[in-house]
Amino acid sequence: MSTARRIFFIIIIISLSIPFRQSTLHAADHVRAQEKALHKKYHEIEKRLSKNQFGIPLHIESYEESNALRVDIYGIFGYPYDYMRSTLQSPENWCDIALLHLNVKACTHHTLNGDTLLTFYSGRKFYQRLEETYQLSYRYHLFAAHPEYLNIALAADEGPLHTKDHRLRLEAVPLEKESTFVHFSYAYSYNFLGEITIKGYFATIGRDKVGFSIIDTDSQGNPVYIGGVRGAIERNAVRYYLAIQAYLDTVHLPEEQRFERRLSRWYDLTDRYRLQLFEVEKEEYIKNKKREYQNQIMLQKKLLP
Repeated sequence: MSTARRIFFIIIIISLSIPFRQSTLHAADHVRAQEKALHKKYHEIEKRLSKNQFGIPLHIESYEESNALRVDIYGIFGYPYDYMRSTLQSPENWCDIALLHLNVKACTHHTLNGDTLLTFYSGRKFYQRLEETYQLSYRYHLFAAHPEYLNIALAADEGPLHTKDHRLRLEAVPLEKESTFVHFSYAYSYNFLGEITIKGYFATIGRDKVGFSIIDTDSQGNPVYIGGVRGAIERNAVRYYLAIQAYLDTVHLPEEQRFERRLSRWYDLTDRYRLQLFEVEKEEYIKNKKREYQNQIMLQKKLLP
């Protein structure tokens, strides 16, 4: 090949690589910006994390706008960041985490057309057969698993009760003293029919259920907690957050002990907040989850190649 042709091909290769390099640099800048924003948030709420109503380093913010709901939970886990990063970036582990939630009856994971999919079988607080549950299919994205920043997201386009755009996200950055600052968010939106269904429920059967945000005090100085759909999404998000805690607390155990100890741990963590989270007694919860776990194993086996 002549020198001129070599130069020509080199120029072509360089020109083709520029958009890719720009895109890569843009993505890296975005990740760095998210990491910095999370550190900034930590410093903003550091005092609230050390002294709050929860008795643990936990802070909640929730929003309701234009038929869309979002809750952000910020907290500190007493585990090294590297341990959390290696544990939480596995889709399989997220299925075991999700199953602890009272309303998740099973979870499966598989790859389809290059996408990693997690399917949550959602239902009521009591045991249900799988055919009676709603399948919520999340796309799993590992956006960043860097030495200083973790970003995992689950996204589902459609949900139950005319809901849509379900989003679960976890971010984490290392702190001193072998601990990790975590941001867990949960969001979804709903259409007109969903608004009628959801708000109708909270005006009747669910009217006494509350969340965690304090919106007022009563005549005796006791806190008044948010209710309605904001209260509901706060309860769900805290259940997921405590499921992450219970999972991390039991990974070190012998494999044959993990599941039952994990169930017990999750229940005990949620039982601290009985006003918001109590639904069933511990014995019933564990009994139902054992049956649901067998259903999950059966479903996952069917997905094996």
